[in-house]
Amino acid sequence: MSQKTHVFTKFSTAVAEYSGRPVAFVLAVAAIAIWAISGPFFGFSQTWQLIVNSATTIVTFLMVFVLQNSQIRGGTAVQAKLDEIILTSSAENEYVGIEELEEEELKRITEILKEHAQSEEDHALHEKISRATRRQPAGKA
Repeated sequence: MSQKTHVFTKFSTAVAEYSGRPVAFVLAVAAIAIWAISGPFFGFSQTWQLIVNSATTIVTFLMVFVLQNSQIRGGTAVQAKLDEIILTSSAENEYVGIEELEEEELKRITEILKEHAQSEEDHALHEKISRATRRQPAGKA
């Protein structure tokens, strides 16, 4: 991992953590309240309006990248943990990598699991899952 990537990862983690706290919300509400209260002093001018529009647009634009980075890393970590649980348990190893399947295949596997939840046919479930996961594109785990 490069130094720049490491710095961005640490930064995005910190921003995601702190932006989700109540104090961040209170600060945002306070900033908007101060802006609104200052309106009469600036005659509700276009510049006054432009300040809040620009600030909120910039913050939103930057937060998209920071939070997306944080979510991707979190999702990848959860997937790795689930894969490890699958591989070290009696669960079906065919489940490892199914996040790479097409949406229709994932829906079918979900349907099979729901059907199984209503019955106790373990062998039949294994066969259905094995058939469903064998349709994975080449190179997928």
